[in-house]
Parts: sequence; structure tokens; C-alpha cells
Amino acid sequence: MPHTSFLLLSNLQSFWPSLLVIITCFTITIKTLRYNFIQNYSKKQNPNLPPGPKPWPIVGNLPQMLASKPAYKWIHNLMKQMNTEIACIRLGNAYVIPVTCPTIATEFLRKQDATFASRSFSVATDLITSGYSTTVLVPFGEQWKKMKKIITHDLLSPHKHLWLHDKRTEEADNLMFYVYNKCKMVNDGTYGLVNVRNVARHYCGNLVRKITFNSRYFGEGREDGGPGFEEAEHVDSIFDLLNYVYSFSVSDYMPCLARLDLDGHQKKVKEALRKIKKYHDPIVQQRIKQWNHGLKVDAEDWLDVLISLKDANNNPSLTMEEISAQIIELMLATVDNPSNAFEWALAEMINQPELLRRAVEELDSVVGKDRLVQESDIPKLNYVKACAKEAFRLHPIAPFIPPHVSMSDSVVGNYFIPKGSHVVLSRQELGRNPKVWNEPYKFKPERHLKSDADDVVLTEPNLKFISFGTGRRGCPGVMLGTTMTVMLFARLLHGFTWTAPPNVSTINLSESDDDILLAHPLVAIAQPRLQPKLYQRVNRS
Repeated sequence: MPHTSFLLLSNLQSFWPSLLVIITCFTITIKTLRYNFIQNYSKKQNPNLPPGPKPWPIVGNLPQMLASKPAYKWIHNLMKQMNTEIACIRLGNAYVIPVTCPTIATEFLRKQDATFASRSFSVATDLITSGYSTTVLVPFGEQWKKMKKIITHDLLSPHKHLWLHDKRTEEADNLMFYVYNKCKMVNDGTYGLVNVRNVARHYCGNLVRKITFNSRYFGEGREDGGPGFEEAEHVDSIFDLLNYVYSFSVSDYMPCLARLDLDGHQKKVKEALRKIKKYHDPIVQQRIKQWNHGLKVDAEDWLDVLISLKDANNNPSLTMEEISAQIIELMLATVDNPSNAFEWALAEMINQPELLRRAVEELDSVVGKDRLVQESDIPKLNYVKACAKEAFRLHPIAPFIPPHVSMSDSVVGNYFIPKGSHVVLSRQELGRNPKVWNEPYKFKPERHLKSDADDVVLTEPNLKFISFGTGRRGCPGVMLGTTMTVMLFARLLHGFTWTAPPNVSTINLSESDDDILLAHPLVAIAQPRLQPKLYQRVNRS
């Protein structure tokens, strides 16, 4: 009998690859038939699918996309060639619907928000969210509802924002201390050069670690206030993950190829997660033990809040896996926008010194030169906020927002949108749409100043550009994101005079070939402009 079982198992193992091929071919055939049905349906009915390139059988337009990397440039160029602000591109099994028109975008995310409230599945998001146990990257369903309620009411409420005020201020103070040490006068009488991208990213990383773990450093830290090896690896790994979230991976559109990891994304995501988890998991595990053994009874940070949540039966609301995955997702959502906006804005403002002068004049008028900018000053810093808003418009962190997946067939902009379509609004082209913006490629903060009495906000509800999104999938962290961004701008513009490096007449504003970051990290001369005591040593924890 054991011998018979062994033979049966061996036969099954040898047959399994063939069975997998049969199942895959059957699945592809069914989806191809569905595509043909939809194509025929859209021809017979009015309206049709949005315009797009003719797809190949089974693989759709994947060959064209792979031959024209990066994918976002191919999509944008294709839409411009077709003179359309909405398109339909079939990638494997999926309809991808890119949009560059604010009017059409608002139809998706405001008028029919409930229909487009889900997310697409991908190899990267499955890994990052530990099987879709978080919020931002999770398809519509009960888990998303549960986690969104926790994030909105328990972590990002106005009450919790005020509760964490001192931790944010501590990191804003450390930012000043660190840059002051970076730009001290050197032996030849000149001031040191500052890598602005590095400084901005680590400010964001420090802040989110502080409000999550109540600590700036995983290791010993550095005497000058800068990141140690551990913090540098941590922030670099977060940005590595951001590179592969919804990165038009072949495996996401041809799931039968996922095991092959043809573009190497899966390997890179796993490695970045390994580095992040080696810092996070011991802290989470130790903190859970402290709460379970009564060694901790008062919440001091986000981690404490997540651990201490109870359900109706007084049991923990969240598992360790949910807590760990949600923390990673929160960090992904926190570090990128403020740091990217400041780097781009400062590069633009160094090239237009009158903009830099106007921002500094506003800061001196509101704050003076005898103290540092505080969060309470933010409502009065309209020009500084306009600079940040203009950076969000002209220089977004990513070409597209995360996909909004349709949960039923619908009609938008007089086009048929099939169930399961991936609607991707273009951050880049919405903000640069010449039908909406005058001189769309010029950095003009004043375009956001309607009158002196109006309070400038960083959100854009009509989707003329995208900062925090809107609707059911809109960012619940608008208050935190705004505060981080404005304080980063205000502290560094108020505290230092910024100029181009020696022998550089203007900053090169070219975009990277592979993404829409500044092609080369901004390096500039920073010279302190306040009293030395204002850059004093701060808490090193």
C-alpha cells in the first residue's frame, strides 16, 4: 500500500505541470472570449470602449509596452499621438484605463466613486500587505473597511494628530540641527554642500519612525543628528518598495508567469521587505509582550495604539501580521510626497531667486528671526504652501495614482468601462494639462493664490492635479501629510539661505530616464541665517 501511494504521488507530481498548463490555457481562453464578447458588445452598443491600440491575442499590448519602457512614458506618448485624454490599453487579461482629463477623472472618483473603489491584485502589493491585510493597497471588502476605520479614527484623527505634536516638533528641530552641522563653514571660508534629497527623505523617515516606534534610530544614531547605517538602509528599502508598487509588472497581467519573475520585481520586493522587517519585527514582538504582561499600559505611539485595540469580546483587534503590514504601508504612504516636493521646489526656486526671496520674506514676517517656525504658524504661510502645492502639481512623486478597479460595468465620459478595469489617473499629465493650466511647465506658486484672505490648502478636490486623492480611496492622512510638507518647506527655507553649488549657474531640472524624480539629487549650498542657539542640540532618541 505505501508503494502504491508513492507511485500515485509520483504520477501526480509529474502530471502537475501539464495540468497547470491546461488550466492556464483554459483560463486565458475564457478571458480572451470575454474580451472578444466585450469588443463585440461595445461595437453593437453605444458607447464604445475608450480608444486604444489594437491588442494582440492573449497578451494584449504587453509586447508594445515591454518594447517601450518605461511604461508610463509609452502610455502618455500613446495618448498624445491618439489625441485622447482617456484610453483603453489591454495588458494581458486586464483593461488599463489611463486618464489625463480632470472632468473625466472626477466622474470616476466622485460621481461613480462607489463603483471604482477597489484595487488591483499584484505580486508586489500581495507581498507588502501580507496577503492584503492593510488599507491603501487592499481590494474593496471587509478587511479594507475594518482597517480604514482603524486608520481614520485611531491613528489619523485630529485628536491623535494633536497627541503626536511634540514628536513631530522634535523631528523638525532635529532637521535644523542636522542641516546646520552639514553646512558649517569649512576651512576655505565657504559653506558645505547639502544633499537635499537625502536630508528631506531622512526627515520624513525620522518623523514616521518617531510617531510609530517612539524612536528616531534603530541603532545608535549619529552625533550630528543624521541617519546611521540602519536608518539609511531602512529609508532606502522603503523607496525600493515604492518603485515596485503597481510598476506594470508582466506577472500582474499574466499571473501564469508569476513564478518566473521575468522582470525581477518579486525578488527585489522580497529583499526590501526582508531589510525592513529585520528592524520592525523585533520591536513589534517586544512591544506586544510588554502589553500582554502588563509592563505597558499607556499608549505613546502608533504601535501602542494598534496593539491596544480591542474587539467587542475584549480580544486584540489586530494580529501581529496585520500590525506589521499596516506599519509598512503607513511608512510607504508618508515618506515620499513631502521629500520629493521639497527637493523639486527648492531646485525650481534656486533657479528663480525672486520666488525664494518672497517665501523667506513671508516667513520672516510671520515668524521673525528670533524663533523657529511652529505648526501653529502654518495657517499664515500661504506663499510657502503655494510653493508646496505647485510642486505637487508640476512634479508629482509618481506618474499615476494606484489603480481604481471597477466593480461592475459602467459608462464614464460616454465610454464603456468593463468590470475589472484598472483606472489609473495620471498625476503627471493632469497637473500639466494645457487645457487646464496656463504655462503648465512653469513653476508658478502664485497661480494658487486667489487672494490674500484665502487659506491655501494642498488638496485639489476637482482633480486638476493630485496631491492626496479624493473619494473612498482618498488619503486619510491629509492633515499629517500637509503638516509634514509645510514644516519641511518652512523650516529649511526660514533657517537657511540656499544657493547653487560653485561653478553652477542654474540647477539642472531634467527628470530621470526611469521615473519622474529629479535626474540627479539636488545638492546646494546652505548657509545658516538665524541665531546659532536656534540650531541647538536636540533629543537623540
